[in-house]
Amino acid sequence: MSEIENTDNLSGGAHKEEDGIKNPIAISGMYENWFLDYASYVILERAVPAIEDGLKPVQRRILHAMKEMDDGRFNKVANIIGQTMQYHPHGDASIGDAMVNIGQKDLLLDTQGNWGDIRTGDRAAAPRYIESRLSKFALEVVFNQQTTNWQLSYDGRKREPVTLPVKFPLLLALGVEGIAVGLSTRLLPHNFIELCQASIDILKNKKVNIFPDFQTGGLADFSDYNEGRRGGRVRVRAKIEEYDKKTLIVKDIPFGTTTTGLIESIIKANDKGKIKIKKVVDNTAKDVEILVSLAPGVSPDITIDALYAFTDCEVSISPNACVIVDDKPMFMSVNEILRINTYQTVDLLKRELEIRKAELLEKLLFSSLEKIFIENRIYRDIEECETWDAVIKTIDAGLEPYKADFYREIVTEDIVRLTEIKIKRISKFDAFKADELMRKLEEELKEVEHNLNNLIDYSIAYYQNILTKYGKGKERKTEIREFDTIAANIVAANNAKLYINRVEGFIGYGLKKDEFICDCSDMDDIIVFRRDGKFQVSRIQEKVFVGKDIIWAGVFNKSDDRMVYNMAYLDGASGRTMVKRFQVLGITRDKEYDLTKGTKNSKTTYFTANANGEAEVITVNLTAGAKARVKVFEFDFASLEIKGRGAGGNILTRYPVRKITLKY
Repeated sequence: MSEIENTDNLSGGAHKEEDGIKNPIAISGMYENWFLDYASYVILERAVPAIEDGLKPVQRRILHAMKEMDDGRFNKVANIIGQTMQYHPHGDASIGDAMVNIGQKDLLLDTQGNWGDIRTGDRAAAPRYIESRLSKFALEVVFNQQTTNWQLSYDGRKREPVTLPVKFPLLLALGVEGIAVGLSTRLLPHNFIELCQASIDILKNKKVNIFPDFQTGGLADFSDYNEGRRGGRVRVRAKIEEYDKKTLIVKDIPFGTTTTGLIESIIKANDKGKIKIKKVVDNTAKDVEILVSLAPGVSPDITIDALYAFTDCEVSISPNACVIVDDKPMFMSVNEILRINTYQTVDLLKRELEIRKAELLEKLLFSSLEKIFIENRIYRDIEECETWDAVIKTIDAGLEPYKADFYREIVTEDIVRLTEIKIKRISKFDAFKADELMRKLEEELKEVEHNLNNLIDYSIAYYQNILTKYGKGKERKTEIREFDTIAANIVAANNAKLYINRVEGFIGYGLKKDEFICDCSDMDDIIVFRRDGKFQVSRIQEKVFVGKDIIWAGVFNKSDDRMVYNMAYLDGASGRTMVKRFQVLGITRDKEYDLTKGTKNSKTTYFTANANGEAEVITVNLTAGAKARVKVFEFDFASLEIKGRGAGGNILTRYPVRKITLKY
């Protein structure tokens, strides 16, 4: 074979040889197949949990390895990692991180040592220093050898579970995050007690609607949760209280943040001038406690709103419930996942009952055979048998009168078991004890059959038992509330000063040599009115051109319905002077609006901005050549109705005006 041909074979077969002719295969097609294989692997084997047990493969393998090692005592995590590597071929670091993540959720594992702190972000100690074992809850709910589907491990040496037979909505209790190729999943953790109660309600045909609950507590608004589907949103806030007039205290932090990150975001907001504080002190120990000292003259209420607006005291979380169903990723709601998990539990309980029923029937059958074999002295009849076949036939003949009473046919294996009974057991056989044992087996069998016939009631009792045994201390930590939206520009601290150059038409916080207007925030919008009767709203900048001949400018608040503008303007077409009172509420930023009728040579002759809707009285002076008999008169703006900015206004006078002045 030539060197080139050998290279083709090594590169994955870029050429296929048929009848001595090489047919080329497009590389693009090869890459497409490789990408799809890789994407499928990452989705199914790494990032997205299975709906059956709510676990990713690494989590499932950790729990399986721990079950194999379980003897009731704690094991070093390093030892557990080593055991898990027989099933998970991706290195000890990924296994260790996944195990710490499971342990910190305080449900499946009992832990000893420093396992880190999700509140502060402190990492766990090295695996050789910390220990763990399966919790009683995990041993009762997660494992059952008889109902587990098995597969070979990656090297074929051992077997591992395809999925674990979990009889609980574990996926929703733990929550999960994962990023795969082309998709991601994010299921938020839910409350243990609420999940049990919701499962019971499902079995009672009641409608359920569950909401997340976070270990870090805090406040949460689930108005847009959308049952955990894509496109939903959860707003989570820290719990902030007023410690005294000069200090705020943060008691809980939002899910996904840490005290360290929260404090850094507060300091960063202060450095940018968004909030005004003196210092931040972290006193977190058993409970979260962050003290925020306020600057002199700063309102605690406004600072709390500003902390929510500009720091990690409020975060927005986007859920995305994606799970593996029948080897395919599927997006569904958390309520649907709970329903599937609940009826899966019912199915697993049914399988366990059926297995137990079969075991009891077999025990009863053999106990009956044993009693007949011994009480009727059939064992004596085989003493003279010379062959094994003769022994089997003799015992079978002795059992013949009783075969009709058994639930199944007596087979050779049953007879062989009778021959294995030891002489000591035969000599000490007690018919009364044998009858008592069989009576207990029959009672248990009746109970199992009753449970099978009333499977839903049995499942409800199972959930109630789980709730009673393990629900203590698992009450909801996150308080459910509805939040008002905080306008950032309203609560932002005034960290800038607004200056104006009226003649040249520039405005901004960088024009420090020009006329000062007011204090402002670098997040504010600015409204500017010009002599030509036009106005516009722009985002504040260091320096921006807004048009020459500015007559009034200030900070714009679109929700301020108390601000009223009084205006007189000359209509260029008719020569009349018009007056109007108006508000500016909804606008498009940087769009120019005309307050006049839009005719040529129109201009503003009088203008005031009134923060509380005041209506002043003005004095109007007409020109000396005006034909009007009264050349000076007064006008009260209170006589005008407040209208929108587009209103043309009322006629003040048809005659030319020399000047308009404020009287009072």
